Amino acid sequence: MTDTPAPETAAAAFRPPRNHWWDVWDQFKTHKGALVGMIVFVAIVLFCFLGPWLWIHDATYINIRERNQGFSWTHPLGTDQLGRDMLARMMKGGQVSLAVGMAAMVLSVLLGTLIGVVAGYFRRIDGLMMRMTDLFLALPLLPLLLVMSMLFRQRLSSMFGVELGMFILIVTAIGVTSWMQTARIVRGDVLALKEREYVLAARSIGTPPRRVISRHVLPNVLSPVMVSATLMIATAIITESALSFLGLGFPPDFPTWGRLVSDGIDYLQQYPSRAILPGLFISLTVLSVNYVGDGLRDALDPRIRGR
Repeated sequence: MTDTPAPETAAAAFRPPRNHWWDVWDQFKTHKGALVGMIVFVAIVLFCFLGPWLWIHDATYINIRERNQGFSWTHPLGTDQLGRDMLARMMKGGQVSLAVGMAAMVLSVLLGTLIGVVAGYFRRIDGLMMRMTDLFLALPLLPLLLVMSMLFRQRLSSMFGVELGMFILIVTAIGVTSWMQTARIVRGDVLALKEREYVLAARSIGTPPRRVISRHVLPNVLSPVMVSATLMIATAIITESALSFLGLGFPPDFPTWGRLVSDGIDYLQQYPSRAILPGLFISLTVLSVNYVGDGLRDALDPRIRGR
């Protein structure tokens, strides 16, 4: 007589396989810098987006009687030269800077992934796509952004309003000038993936290219794309801060972290916190996002995850 398998053994035999993303999370947790960076970034996001619901002061309210005040219980970060609460302006400026970073990241990653996949999979247009990528890489980024801002600022402001028009302009300008690195990374992975056995088998049975790309190629290039996306957030925030610091970003009465740094330069000796605090938030955000990107790179690499 054969032995009847124990219920625990039978249950283990039919247990569904573990989700791939749990393995990624387990590896990500071992990267202490990435874990701390994620906590800091989430705290900054909560501070910027949930803080205004708890703080009573308006970021645009002007009170000349309370101008140039220091730290107090009423105004924990003081007030500016027009009596506006600096804590409220830090929250509002963070919302704009983070929104610009996320939107520009999405646009840049979409463009880079599309161009990289098309160039890597279709050899006929590979040369043309890569020469166009080299052309964009050769262009100086900051002067190009300044020219785009000067050319399209008035037109977009009249069409969508000053604030929305500048948001569209800055996001588009950063997105269309920052996709090249993602395109090169994705193209290199696609060149290797399209020679794999499962891709050749799918092509041999007549699977159309769009289905091969969507089912077999794109899922296998998500790892470098996600890492590139995290690093792109930091790049977009720094670029927007530089444009606002130069006075070519959002209007002066519309706070961003870069604009707050620019406004605080004139009062750096009397009130250094006005420039140091928004600069510190920019640095913490960029540093935390870069650490998260390093952790994702290690966690999504199956060779490192298997150690």
